Amino acid sequence: TSDPYVKFKLNGKTLYKSKVIYKNLNPVWDEIVVLPIQSLDQKLRVKVYDRDLTTSDFMGSAFITLTDLELNRTTEHILKLEDPNSLEDDMGVIVLNLNLVVKQGDFKRHRWSNRKRLSASKSSLIRNLRLSESLRKNQLWNGIISITLLEGKNVSGGSMTEIFVQLKLGDQRYKSKTLVKSANPQWREEFDFHYFSDRMGILDIEVWGKDSKKHEERLGTCKVDISALPLKQANCLELPLDSCPGELLLLVTLTPCMGVSVSDLCVCPLADPRERKQIAQRYSLQNSLKDMKDIGILQVKVLKAADLLAADFSGKSDPFCLLELGNDRLQTHTIYKNLNPEWNKVFTFPIKDIHDVLEVTVFDEDGDKPPDFLGKVAIPLLSIRDGQPNCYMLKNKDLEQAFKGVIYLEMELIYNPVKASLRSFMPREKRFTEDGRKLSKKILSRDVDRVKRITMAIWNTMQFLKSCFQWESTLRSTIAFVVSFLFHFQFILFFFFLLLSLKYKCRWVLFYKQETEGYVFNLAEIYTYKKFSLQM
Repeated sequence: TSDPYVKFKLNGKTLYKSKVIYKNLNPVWDEIVVLPIQSLDQKLRVKVYDRDLTTSDFMGSAFITLTDLELNRTTEHILKLEDPNSLEDDMGVIVLNLNLVVKQGDFKRHRWSNRKRLSASKSSLIRNLRLSESLRKNQLWNGIISITLLEGKNVSGGSMTEIFVQLKLGDQRYKSKTLVKSANPQWREEFDFHYFSDRMGILDIEVWGKDSKKHEERLGTCKVDISALPLKQANCLELPLDSCPGELLLLVTLTPCMGVSVSDLCVCPLADPRERKQIAQRYSLQNSLKDMKDIGILQVKVLKAADLLAADFSGKSDPFCLLELGNDRLQTHTIYKNLNPEWNKVFTFPIKDIHDVLEVTVFDEDGDKPPDFLGKVAIPLLSIRDGQPNCYMLKNKDLEQAFKGVIYLEMELIYNPVKASLRSFMPREKRFTEDGRKLSKKILSRDVDRVKRITMAIWNTMQFLKSCFQWESTLRSTIAFVVSFLFHFQFILFFFFLLLSLKYKCRWVLFYKQETEGYVFNLAEIYTYKKFSLQM
């Protein structure tokens, strides 16, 4: 599946970006957008992308010739998506209803007069609010899926020597520990996934084997529809494997999650005395034995950054922040063309381990390309001082050297010390496994061309050597013979000088014995002059 969205571009500028339709190869956007056109000689480009967390993959594009549109008439256009760097002929189609109208003079003057009155900061604020709301809806999970991988039953591993399991829910991936192959492997591992109620909750489970040469092979698969499971109830599932005999035994629990949120400074959760009191009561000592996984809550105010690195040719950057706490990730909106952005956003995270480290990374949005790194800071939870605004110097990716710029954060931590202490004696939460790099058709085509060129070079070299030995060209074969003779003559000289050096070190004793049929030569032992004497 893919997470497609659409961009409308004119003269290289993005006029509109649609919403993201998650996990769908036949998305329906049903959006209405009005695009200003200055001239009908221009071509409007429609580009489709697959959204990932930090980058977007190109899925094809199409052009709209504006001169072909009929005035004041809505027509349906089915545009075939194309990618010149792709090896696939069928990239899919996109369906648009287009209507070309002429803007009235009064409307046009009114629109441009309003634009003059709007300051650049206000217009960017409106755009940032729209993007912020879209990001907020796409990021927030409203449930936690706890999956305990218990064991396998009668799993056939064939010639494999080791076995492990991969679990995938959307973009979230886990890999179990690797066990020695057996019919009933015992994993006894627990994994937590984020659950989004507005997305397809299909859990994909794959059983993999590994042979003695470390070659991996998928043995079997099974699926679980999370949305069909009841809430707050441990569900014991015995799942048969496809294309492989055997079963997997799982324990799946879906619990609501209320500790994650994204908001503005004006609606800060802990700023409300009534809500703060409820949260403090939930994590008080008298509730230490309730819901042992819910340790506490962390509130992070991402205020602003200053003196960031200029990542664009214009001397500006398009910065946004990515906050990570364990497997939880939240992101701010992007502030365009600014080295001193002010986000003024409040994020709350549920705490699963008091020994976790909050990582705040600043990136530069680079259109359809992966974002550029602008700096990073890591803050252990136990070092947080409640309600104290702090200025942190950004560092490089390894957190070893200072980077350009600073970021201003304000954090507050509320947790239950008893739960946090007990959690310290349990294994740390496993991190999501990184999604394998997607196959790039452009890189694959380039590598195929490289292999072809190398193969042709080897073939031509072999044909040249063959022609030299077969004397197809007298001159070429003569030159090859002389070069070969000189090369082998060097080895003859080398062995000659080696024998001369041995002349003064040892001698050969040759005994001969005359017999009736001829002479028989026997090679005697080698003796050195200094240590042994020859007895005849």
